Amino acid sequence: MFSAAEIDAMEAALDSALLGPRGANPLVGAVVVGPDGRQLVTGYHRGAGTAHAEADAIAQAGMKGIDLAGSTMVVTLEPCNHCGRTGPCAQAIIDAGITSVVYAVDDPHDPAAGGAATLRAAGVSVRSGLAARAAFELNRRWFEAVLGQRPFVTLHIAQTLDSRIAAADGTSQWISSPESLADNHGLRGRVDAILVGTQTLLVDNPRLTARDSSGKAAGTQPLRAVMGLRGIPDDAAIHGDDGRVLHLATRDPHEALVQLFTAGVRHVMVEGGSSILSAFLAAGLVDELIVYLAPTLLGAGTAALGDLGITTLADAQAWDWDQASGGSVQTLGRDLRLHLFPGHADAALPELFSSLTSSPESLPHRTGAGTATGGN
Repeated sequence: MFSAAEIDAMEAALDSALLGPRGANPLVGAVVVGPDGRQLVTGYHRGAGTAHAEADAIAQAGMKGIDLAGSTMVVTLEPCNHCGRTGPCAQAIIDAGITSVVYAVDDPHDPAAGGAATLRAAGVSVRSGLAARAAFELNRRWFEAVLGQRPFVTLHIAQTLDSRIAAADGTSQWISSPESLADNHGLRGRVDAILVGTQTLLVDNPRLTARDSSGKAAGTQPLRAVMGLRGIPDDAAIHGDDGRVLHLATRDPHEALVQLFTAGVRHVMVEGGSSILSAFLAAGLVDELIVYLAPTLLGAGTAALGDLGITTLADAQAWDWDQASGGSVQTLGRDLRLHLFPGHADAALPELFSSLTSSPESLPHRTGAGTATGGN
């Protein structure tokens, strides 16, 4: 049985997870509960290369002089068991003297999985399944990407109120406000790759680099990828100084993601043009949608999207507002930044959910309790 304190802590962990960014890593939150049921510290994952939620909470306890011996860690995802850019969370929990762990769903990522077994082998009590469905929904598209062995896909559109991405003469710089452009370059700095079509490359000749407010290249740069059958001109700006360019000689978004995944890409941002945006949306391969909506009307010009294969309203794509990464709607200068994720459409979702937990329980009410189960 899960205690009322553990149920409350899981709710807090789910809330804190939403503070992190979506992408190659899942959204994860962690709360440490003392023997008396008090919540001692809360952590969350701030993105690739930063401390995981568990390590973040433990580090906060260290800075505050809080002894975690005998405490319980409540976390939204099975603690990891591998050394990447950060150390294994399972070992950090053991070293901190935490004697009990409650988590929601198993980690399906092979390099990171197995944390529950490591914890049990060290004598830590491990239970899973608390708020499993809520935790699954939190990272549903990330789970699909990991199990499908493809990159997590963020699709970005900068458009006018009447859904134009360029005027009739082809001009498009700049539809978005400086604040939206800065936000987009921040996104570029944390993705593994940016993808455009050959038409966009030939018409706009973009650099596809992450730059600061002064226009200088930021420290971390994504791979620049071009999708389409036409080649990349030798003098294209996309080559840059490092030549980190990948030509995907295909018009099939599934094949493009296979090639990107093989190249080590785990998070790709699709930037355009309209044919590429439409192809990924029509294929159901977009995990996160970010739209910069400028208060501008053009009346004519290039539409943001083409045919998605939808002929009746009943078949329209349903999208949900995403509260993660700063919320579903933000004001950036004169623009609105809309943040969404796909609604349910996959009949295989129940099977995917059951593969990640043996306890398909929703978040229990505070007056009740969930059922404790094994992690693996």
